[in-house]
Amino acid sequence: MSPASDHSTASGSGLRLPVAAALVAALAVVGVMSVYSTAGYLLGLWATDPLKSIGAFVPLVSFVLILRVWRSLGWEMRGTWWGLVILVVTIALVHLRDHAILELVLSPSKAIFLPPHSLVALAYTSGLVLLFGGTRLYRKAIFPIILMWFVNPVPHTFNLVVDMPLQHASAMIARGFAHAMGQKLTSDQLRLMFTPEFGMFIAPGCNGIRGAITMGFIALVAGYVYRFRPRVIAMMTLGAILLGYIFNLVRLCVLVLYYIVALHITWLQSRAEMGDYIIGACLFFTATLLLFSLIRRFNPTHDLRPPRMPIQPGLRFERAGMSFTARLAAMAVVFLVGSFSYVHTMVAEARHPQPQIDQKALGRFPQQLGQWKLRREWNEYLTAGPLIFYWADYAPADGGPIVSVGISPVLGAHDTLLCHAARGEDWLWHGDLNLPTAGGSIAFSGSFFNDGATQYLEATTVCEGSTCGQHATQGKRFGLVYSRPDLHSMMQDGHGRTMPVLLRTETLDTAMAADRARAELTSNLAQFLSAANLSDFTAPYR
Repeated sequence: MSPASDHSTASGSGLRLPVAAALVAALAVVGVMSVYSTAGYLLGLWATDPLKSIGAFVPLVSFVLILRVWRSLGWEMRGTWWGLVILVVTIALVHLRDHAILELVLSPSKAIFLPPHSLVALAYTSGLVLLFGGTRLYRKAIFPIILMWFVNPVPHTFNLVVDMPLQHASAMIARGFAHAMGQKLTSDQLRLMFTPEFGMFIAPGCNGIRGAITMGFIALVAGYVYRFRPRVIAMMTLGAILLGYIFNLVRLCVLVLYYIVALHITWLQSRAEMGDYIIGACLFFTATLLLFSLIRRFNPTHDLRPPRMPIQPGLRFERAGMSFTARLAAMAVVFLVGSFSYVHTMVAEARHPQPQIDQKALGRFPQQLGQWKLRREWNEYLTAGPLIFYWADYAPADGGPIVSVGISPVLGAHDTLLCHAARGEDWLWHGDLNLPTAGGSIAFSGSFFNDGATQYLEATTVCEGSTCGQHATQGKRFGLVYSRPDLHSMMQDGHGRTMPVLLRTETLDTAMAADRARAELTSNLAQFLSAANLSDFTAPYR
């Protein structure tokens, strides 16, 4: 798979290189459908998480910068077939992730699913660049290619380590400024109440991280476009991040002044939110002007015109050859195959729309399983409101230990260990549990916890159709959680509903030895499952 040249003379056949490059760019955009689940996740992330919304600009900026570099190379078509290999592997892994769990466990409080959405974006872009532009374009455009990693600009660890502490710091600074202005406030650390009914809440979005990340992003891209030295780019980016945060503190102080004025002009009280937007926009605009003043100073021409990239001569007469046509056709076939299951699902849902899930209705659980009777039902919701799990408690007739069963018809292939890792909860044991059920033996991924009030065991698996199973390797560091997809379901409709099933049982005896407690709790689950068939739980949602 060596690189191939597609240059020919004016008398040769084939598309002119600018037209060929435009065709590749258009097909690359359409081909995103082959990794639709990643695209959908990122769109939802950008639309619902203000802190990560800046990531929506990353693909656009990266796309423009790659085309800019490609144009400077005369749209040369010296691609390598290794790019197609990367695309095929990336698309295959995305489809596998849609129907199965593949999760890397790094520590008791750190786990990541594979492949991460950022890696999918990076690999997709890398494959396209290599397939048509080749290694030369890849080297020249390495910055915008790596930039695709930041489609999710703020990892969850950053939220825990940096975001929340800065929220408290911003609230303390705003509170201190209000006290300096002679205002007495309530004791709530994050709420600044000027009257019992009029005040402000220092939410995570108020800590300046959004503005700081946006300023850093602008500085990073501008440094690349203006061809500054790496040291200058690093210093300018760090300075822009600091500038964004400082201006946010200024915004909070100005907003405190606004609230003080609004105490005397009641007309302003109902418009405090709009006042916050106007103050923030003005300060952000001022910070951007300062940043571009700094860029102008470092620019050798002392203006804001970026240096022009030299364009390879002979562009007008060159045409794409047969190798380009073959690679373009191969890419189209790969995208068509990768997109089929998603398009098939969309068409099927358009013809036979699924009924909307009633967010308030309880799950449909069997009333009795052997000697185990249904005791209680409830729903679990995200903080934003959507339903994520139906829950039910089962207890034996003799009043023995309770087993809780959770079914999620909305999460898809999802391991609940990710939720524990996101909350920083450490497990004491993690590994495989093969438990007999009324429908046959099923593999579960087990996790044992002690939160100080209870010791509890969780067993999770995923079901697709009537097939269930999930596996986990043991070990405190570097483990793997995985499930085997139902290949028949993948080939048949490409997007059968995959549902996580979670079982939990606990003991209040926190002094009991961990090994003994885990053994007893495992026995509880085994007794319950011996009378249960997981199809009884998942069938109502299939």
